[in-house]
Amino acid sequence: MPKKVSFLIDGFNVYHSLDTLGKMTGASVKWLDLVRLCEGYLQAVRGAIGERVELAGVHYFSALAEHLAARKPDVVARHRTYIRALGDSGVRVQLSHFKRRDVRCPACGKSFIRYEEKETDVAIGLKLVEVLATDECDTAVLVTGDTDLIPAIAAAHRLFPERKIGVAFPFLRHNRELAEHADYSFKLDQRSLLKAQFPVRVGSGITRPPGW
Repeated sequence: MPKKVSFLIDGFNVYHSLDTLGKMTGASVKWLDLVRLCEGYLQAVRGAIGERVELAGVHYFSALAEHLAARKPDVVARHRTYIRALGDSGVRVQLSHFKRRDVRCPACGKSFIRYEEKETDVAIGLKLVEVLATDECDTAVLVTGDTDLIPAIAAAHRLFPERKIGVAFPFLRHNRELAEHADYSFKLDQRSLLKAQFPVRVGSGITRPPGW
């Protein structure tokens, strides 16, 4: 029987890597079909664990930048459209939020406002434990380059020592420390990202935003 694989995707980590790839190549790569992408990397997981595998689930974590809506309404609109496309394809979406923080510059003393994405790392860490505890999967792959998830990987190893935790690094987001804490790792390459794009129209009335 094939081993079940779930992918947990750090949305902003992937988004920024795609933004870099788009600037490097001039290609539109943000309209990314995550199910198709993950299916394309099942062979990498199979090679790492040495057993046949099948896709169990794809989980996407992000937050809507509502604080930008007044100045850049298209930013939130594009993201909402993408989330609809993901949901239509079967991806399970979990959204966190941005929190306002007042910051004082230590050099000049001036205050300014900064918005920080909150709870996403915690949500991914909890989901990692959940998919293993509920037997959704036999091995989970975190698609991220964020070392903040190392404690979650360590906890999953303690609780489920028989399960394998992998890391798939977004384009140009490889991190040696994170790789050392995973049972296996691989990189998302340019060719796969360019190939795994949604068609212009998805489902009923979902159309790729301009520039995506």
